[in-house]
Amino acid sequence: MPRRRFIFDSPDRFVAEALGEPGHRTFYLQAAQGHRVVTVALEKAQVAVLAQRLGDLMDEVERRGIELANGSDVVVTRGLDEPVIEAFRVGTMTLTWDGQSHALVVEAHEVMETESSDDDEEDDEDELDDDGPDLLRVRLSAPAARGFIAHAAEVVAAGRLPCPLCGMPLNPEGHICPRKNGYMH
Repeated sequence: MPRRRFIFDSPDRFVAEALGEPGHRTFYLQAAQGHRVVTVALEKAQVAVLAQRLGDLMDEVERRGIELANGSDVVVTRGLDEPVIEAFRVGTMTLTWDGQSHALVVEAHEVMETESSDDDEEDDEDELDDDGPDLLRVRLSAPAARGFIAHAAEVVAAGRLPCPLCGMPLNPEGHICPRKNGYMH
């Protein structure tokens, strides 16, 4: 099946959200530009790491003497456009800094069912590009990235409360707590 590429160079929306009850939530990234909307599913840990690494990348860019724009950007970083239709499930993500456009580039690659062998890597680059995993690529300005980071942190933190004894997530019906020798807390 040919690779699908969803490229958003000037998105109107780049959002991380979760749907469902804490403990049973599904996490999504959604990018939109005009009438084009793409939603991909991912894990809570991936949302947390993406937000943290975006912040780290911005810090590194500034540490190297590049001044990032401040202020607000017109990119919406809250709420999902409906209906939420999953294009693919994210496996790997990459972050880069595009020095020419002064933008942060987020790439989310589809989970691949089977990995190719080393012999397959000898194919020419165009063939690999056509048959690879689906891709979502979004370019973000620094203000848009800051908005994304702030909201993603809220989404991740909105889950289940931690147990005061062991720190594990606390279900509404309680959980078997190792600090209470396996008894419900």
